[in-house]
Amino acid sequence: MDIRKLEGSVVALVTPFDRQGKVDFEALERLVDFQIEAGTDAILALGTTGESSTMTHEEDNEVARCVVERVAGRVPVIAGSGSNCTETMLEKSLAYQKIGVDGLLTITPYYNKSSEEGIYRHFKVVADAVDIPCILYNIPGRCGCSISVNNVERLSQHPNIMGIKEASGNVSFAASIAHLLSDDFRMYSGEDALTLPLMALGASGTISVWADVQPALVHEMCRSFLDGDIERAREIQIAGIPLIHALFSEVNPIPVKEAVAQMGLIEANYRLPLCPMAKDTRARLIEAMKGAGILD
Repeated sequence: MDIRKLEGSVVALVTPFDRQGKVDFEALERLVDFQIEAGTDAILALGTTGESSTMTHEEDNEVARCVVERVAGRVPVIAGSGSNCTETMLEKSLAYQKIGVDGLLTITPYYNKSSEEGIYRHFKVVADAVDIPCILYNIPGRCGCSISVNNVERLSQHPNIMGIKEASGNVSFAASIAHLLSDDFRMYSGEDALTLPLMALGASGTISVWADVQPALVHEMCRSFLDGDIERAREIQIAGIPLIHALFSEVNPIPVKEAVAQMGLIEANYRLPLCPMAKDTRARLIEAMKGAGILD
């Protein structure tokens, strides 16, 4: 499935674990169906929200395979193949392509960071080797480094790089790369609280944690904006802020997994160093979910 013109809401899907700490594939299939039935435009597996940093490569492959098979072509599937080791990112990217994903989310080299040229080559090596589109992922708060405006411009010219997930939280940075946007290079919001501001700058939609909990509403917000109903999109974005803040009251994906568990779709199990929510933040999350009409 060609994702180069993808727009709307892409859910950054959680990876459910059972009480023994193993991937719960039955629950994962439920999540896929829940998302598609709610109108989600595409599914991202194995992103930050997918807790892939705690999983083995073999588990990553099985999750990607499960999602691709359950989706069965109903919506596009994107896999997060990022690593701070370029060779590892390449190996994962090729493996996911073989499994049948429609696109890849590739990330800056965290911890080792690298130079400007090193970051450019890090992305280019993968884009040169695969036959499916790649989305750059800019999230300096987690990686300790950012993709510079200059590197975004250079990489946007690569035929296999279709866009950027912009999660710096810096609207000024998003504005500084907005002139690069076209049908061949798109931007997606990586900050749920800033989706509408980034769409006003030309973003095609969002890759969203919020959509794990309210997929139909996030889809509606993006679709409303794209269809010109700015007032409805604005109404949804503003009304969603309390829940969005609660979903990020602890390190992602801790709160969103708790939220999805509260909805009865998974169990809130984690792998260290991630652990269950503290009582106070959990209570605030539940109140926010009640305020949003998700829980009674």
